[in-house]
Order: sequence, then C-alpha cells, then structure tokens
Amino acid sequence: MTEYHKINSIFKRDMTKPKKPFIVGEYSDPAIEYLKDNQWEWTEKVDGTNIRVMAKSGVIYCEGKTDNAQIPNHLYARLREIFSLTDGCGAKLLDAFNNDVCLYGEGFGYKIQGKVGIDYLKDQTDFYLFDIKIGDYWLEREKVIEIGNLLGITVPVVVGYGTIDEAIRLVSGGFMSAFGTAEAEGLVLRPVVQMFDRKGNRIITKIKYRDFN
Repeated sequence: MTEYHKINSIFKRDMTKPKKPFIVGEYSDPAIEYLKDNQWEWTEKVDGTNIRVMAKSGVIYCEGKTDNAQIPNHLYARLREIFSLTDGCGAKLLDAFNNDVCLYGEGFGYKIQGKVGIDYLKDQTDFYLFDIKIGDYWLEREKVIEIGNLLGITVPVVVGYGTIDEAIRLVSGGFMSAFGTAEAEGLVLRPVVQMFDRKGNRIITKIKYRDFN
C-alpha cells in the first residue's frame, strides 16, 4: 500500500533564512489560494508518528510512514492490541474490508515526539485515524468518522469550519488539543467538498502553530 502523500504547508517558505519562515501571502498551491475564501473543514493535527494499518488477504499489517520505517516497540505493541483479531477491532476491519484497504493515522502519546507525547497521553499510546483509502479511492470525511466509530478507534477531531484566514487566526493564537493537556500542533484543512487538482492530487493543506510563533 502506498505511503501517505505529502501535505504542503499553507504558504511558501523563504529558503534563504534560518528556520525557513513563511512568506505570508504567497500560497504554496494556486488551488488553495483560489479556494481560500470558501468553507474548509479543520481537523486537529496531532504531533506523532505516521502509521499505516493495512488489510491484505485476510491479514492486518501495521507499518510506519514507509515500508522501512521503524515503529517504537511500545507503540507497535499497542497497535497490535488495538487491531487484534481476538480482543481488538481487527475482525471487524477484515469483515468490512477484507482486502486493499489502508487506514492512515498518527501513533501518539507516551514517549512519542518527546514531552508533547506525554502531554497528550501520560502513560499510553494511541492511534489517531485521519484518512482511509480503498484501492485508489479516498473515503469522504463522514465515512472515515463512521468507520472509525464502528471500529472503536480514535477518529479525526473536527475543530471547526471556515475560511483559510479564519483558520490562520485560530492557529496563530494557539488552542488546546482535544487530548490531555497538550497544545494543538495545528490544523489540517480540506475543502468541505473534497477536490482534486488536474494531476489527481487532493487539495489539502496544513497550518502549524510554530510557523506563526
């Protein structure tokens, strides 16, 4: 199953300066600029490690962002527990999608990404679902949440809806995560109506608090 695609930041960066700051107002994608005043769905971006959970030929595989990526042992054990065929949701996943499905998410919590992981979850890790792909087809947001709830796993946290400028104001001021005592890393934004560019790439972007502070 393919790796999760890169999500471009909202603006271009000045590559000549330390920390490569945003060039505010110069959008990374002309489609985002064109749609900036439309309604976007904002979901919380969790600071973790990218995880893929795949069902193939009646078997469930848990992998990192790439096939060669190493998953921390304690997180891998937790993933095997969550998606166990006996005590977890693995059997439900296989019943619903026996083949060619991939759940994309973040492993987050204890000992993941330093102190922020403990701020999310003090003594355990979890899997935060953010997308599902069946073959070449990305599921709509409502379906992702519906399937996540069916499996009993942590679903995307919808923070709100609004324009790009409204989302920037929220993120630049900071807001609390839905998990623990952590401050949210930022937002992932998608048009309310899912859209693709002429190359077939999804129109999607992210805004991080640290890019404005």
